[in-house]
Amino acid sequence: MAITVKGKGKAVARVRRHQRLRKRISGTSERPRLVVTRSARHMVAQLVDDTTGRTVASASTLEADLRGAEGDKTAKARRVGELVAERAKAAGVEAAVFDRGGNKYHGRVAAVADGAREGGLTL
Repeated sequence: MAITVKGKGKAVARVRRHQRLRKRISGTSERPRLVVTRSARHMVAQLVDDTTGRTVASASTLEADLRGAEGDKTAKARRVGELVAERAKAAGVEAAVFDRGGNKYHGRVAAVADGAREGGLTL
């Protein structure tokens, strides 16, 4: 990738960030990544296949609510992980790499991972 001299600092930072992302993803190409994101209202967990760029399975706390999940937000996050694991197994995925990302809601993100493990997905 060519770097132009104009706006050199930003271009270099962009290339380095892209290289770090490629390096992180390149080591996980044999297994999809479990990515957890959170909006103001609910949490979404997606199982992403980096080789094709498609989502294999996903679930959200909104869906967990509709399915009658009870308890606090952490319990609902655990149910989200279970739902993703069920869908992943139905799609033939047995193992995934857990990508915590930059999510600051560590307790709930960890609960999604615990739910995925309880649902039978190897992380």
